[in-house]
Amino acid sequence: MPVLPPRSTPQLLQAALVEAFGLHQRGQLADAAARYEAILGVAPKLFDALHLRGVVGLQQGDAALAAKLIGQAVKVDPRNPVAQGNLGTAQARLGRFTEAVASFDRAIALAPNQPDAHANRANALAELGRPAAALEGYGRALALRPDHAEAQAGRAGALRALGRLAEALAAADAALALRPALAEAHNARGTALTDLGRAPEALAAFDRAIALNPGMAKAHANRGQALRDLDRPEDALAAIDLALELRPDNAEAHANRGAALLDLGRADDALRAFDHALARRPAYPDALIGRGNALRERREAKAALPLYDRALSLRPHDALARWNKALALLALGRLAEGFALYEARKASSRIVGRRDLAGSEWDGRQDVAGRTLFLHWEQGLGDTIQFCRFVLPLAARGARVVLSVQDALLPLLAPLCSAAELMGAEAQPPAFDLYCALPSLPAALGTVAETIPAAVPYLQPDPARLARWRARLGDAGLRIGICWQGGTTRIDLGRSFGLAEFLPLSRIPGVRLISLHRGAGEGQLRELPEGMVVEVPEEPFDPPGAAFMDTAAVMAACDLVITSDTAVAHLAGALGLPVWVALKYAPDWRWMLGREDSPWYPTMRLFRQARPGDWGELFERIAQAVQLHAGLSRGVR
Repeated sequence: MPVLPPRSTPQLLQAALVEAFGLHQRGQLADAAARYEAILGVAPKLFDALHLRGVVGLQQGDAALAAKLIGQAVKVDPRNPVAQGNLGTAQARLGRFTEAVASFDRAIALAPNQPDAHANRANALAELGRPAAALEGYGRALALRPDHAEAQAGRAGALRALGRLAEALAAADAALALRPALAEAHNARGTALTDLGRAPEALAAFDRAIALNPGMAKAHANRGQALRDLDRPEDALAAIDLALELRPDNAEAHANRGAALLDLGRADDALRAFDHALARRPAYPDALIGRGNALRERREAKAALPLYDRALSLRPHDALARWNKALALLALGRLAEGFALYEARKASSRIVGRRDLAGSEWDGRQDVAGRTLFLHWEQGLGDTIQFCRFVLPLAARGARVVLSVQDALLPLLAPLCSAAELMGAEAQPPAFDLYCALPSLPAALGTVAETIPAAVPYLQPDPARLARWRARLGDAGLRIGICWQGGTTRIDLGRSFGLAEFLPLSRIPGVRLISLHRGAGEGQLRELPEGMVVEVPEEPFDPPGAAFMDTAAVMAACDLVITSDTAVAHLAGALGLPVWVALKYAPDWRWMLGREDSPWYPTMRLFRQARPGDWGELFERIAQAVQLHAGLSRGVR
């Protein structure tokens, strides 16, 4: 912050001020503070002593004292632009950003050509969630001083907040070109990389910022976000806790802590963290969204809706708020509203399978009869299996449907070729009139629960494989195909459970557990509890490029499928097989809340955790249901 030499005062005070200022300039802050205070003991309204003692307070990290003393100084001389600017800096450090903007406004009115005042004002505007105004302020600072590296770094943050991520990264790089050791620029670069989905590079940028400025609380907090994206929630929480040790009043760090706690399944603790953030910054959209997400994890989706609405009142075009509101509405069964807002996901660069296509996107209003409609996969294998059902009604409307799916699913979805031209993920489509991502079809079709195309089966097992697996498995006992784990990313948190949870079922006379599982968690088959038997279909099984082909056949050769929330559940439902899905306390939106059936899959039954994380009680209920099912099956036979 600017420091001016003392002005001319009576001779003794002037000498004392010059001596104190000399100590101040040499960095002997404690001694300088003592001299300034001695002067104030004699002349308590002396502008220079008040102002300079306040500046020492800023330099020593005591923003409250600085704001008090510099505030007294500007009352003595309100026309001093440097003091007005330093007052704004103190107010900003205290989180009083509206007051800070007013102080910077006064400083700029008194001295319009001070680039630091414009940059600092822009920083405060950015903290107030006004990125467009902040961007303008950084532009003014750079017009006055083109080599203002701090303004360029701030500009990167404003561009990021406006969703202009490529420009934000370029601005951060421009700041680093001006000053390679500027921690703020490395931090800004990291935040842009985070939003671009480039978490490893973002982590490196934050590490560099912290190496340059170990006390930079926001870099530690942002580092926690990068670690979250790398699916390292425990490390993320540790990084954010360090940020809060450095700056306990940092609203952003509290909000990031809430997000990390949600990753760890600690919704109640997360709720408290978001409350801490909102206590410090009530009009904080990210904390409002986070609090809504925490309520959703407590199965309080209805209570979350006003929080998303409040966030949207502050940032009307916020894609994250719209997307999370969509998830709450879909969980509540309000599908038409939910799917309309679900389109907000397209703003995220992290959506797997996101495509930027030239041409017209189909939104349901254009007639598709006689036109080529290009549909493409998005998100996971389960999503593709769930949403490919819409190919049939679109073909019935007269559309020529071209469907792009993950390469591994091509053999499984081949039966759809009678209604669509199937191609792999990277294949270039033929000329088309309209395009649409598979998860956007419900919105385009105005889908509600009653109009979901739920005629099953819409997929079929390969007949030769089915015959082979029926012969191998035989018909003895109650054959239950089981799957216990899906992916291992953050989105899959809490959906999976241990294979040992099936132990109560294995003890039921006549029950045969048959593994449908491949991939992460498969090693649990070698660590079964004593007395538990799980049959493992021999290799080859679902060879590369033919995902779920043998899984589908084995399922169809079983009497029942019991699975976690993974693609296996969607496959069994699409095949029209009896399938029970074990769901975490607050499940994915597509399973809605408070119902045992699914409008997506008529043959599906849902079992929900009664308490977060309690799989044991849920599987006791499933075991009781299996006993009843086994009795009924024997009766039918």
